[in-house]
Amino acid sequence: MELDRRLLLAHCAVHALSIAAGLLVVVPMALNGSAFKGRCALFSSGYWRTEDGIKLTDEPGDASSQLMVHQWGPLAACQFSTFVGIFTVLYGAAQGWRCLFYLHGRHDDTLFSSFLTVLLSVCMLFLSGGASVLLSLGLASWCDTVTDNNSRPYSCAESQSVSFFLDVDTSSFYTELSLAQASLWFVTALWFVQSLLAFLRLYHSHSQHISGPCLPREKELLLEHSPSESSTPTPPHLPPSSTILV
Repeated sequence: MELDRRLLLAHCAVHALSIAAGLLVVVPMALNGSAFKGRCALFSSGYWRTEDGIKLTDEPGDASSQLMVHQWGPLAACQFSTFVGIFTVLYGAAQGWRCLFYLHGRHDDTLFSSFLTVLLSVCMLFLSGGASVLLSLGLASWCDTVTDNNSRPYSCAESQSVSFFLDVDTSSFYTELSLAQASLWFVTALWFVQSLLAFLRLYHSHSQHISGPCLPREKELLLEHSPSESSTPTPPHLPPSSTILV
């Protein structure tokens, strides 16, 4: 198996994984957005309030203690992660089909197309990394809000079963956001692998582009010089004639 064929097969496998990982980002984020009625839980700020206005550590689900959301998080924080997931799915599907087409046709991208693939992969690597950090920090901020900075008698994962007396469904927020967070970090790792494979394919295409045109030219020059050299043999070297002076 040639080098370019191995790279194409590896790239096809990475694109297939990207489709699955991207869906695991998009679907949980969409479910969370629907449960929160279009609001974003990331970086939301709030506080716990009792009936007398004094913040106390009450039992889970106690009606006298209620979570008051002061401000919901910016929608861009959730939309950015969703955008990275959607683009990863669409890009993986398109490039996966192209890889299969190249495997069937036994050829690879052009040099310019390979360069654009490397550039796009590196850009998406930084975007997905930024989205992963943003989602992780936003989830940590929301967990601090619902657990009152870890002063409540339950963890962030256990707070799904706690009634916050909000007008949104918080029964599965941690499962959805934590799944999207793990999948988004996996997407970032896949974009790193895609960048590496795209660079190797670019290097291979560059090597083929340089060595390809040179070999036929060298062969042509050899064929041109061989008949000329054989048809015009050099005359033998004759010793200088001696002259006799009388």
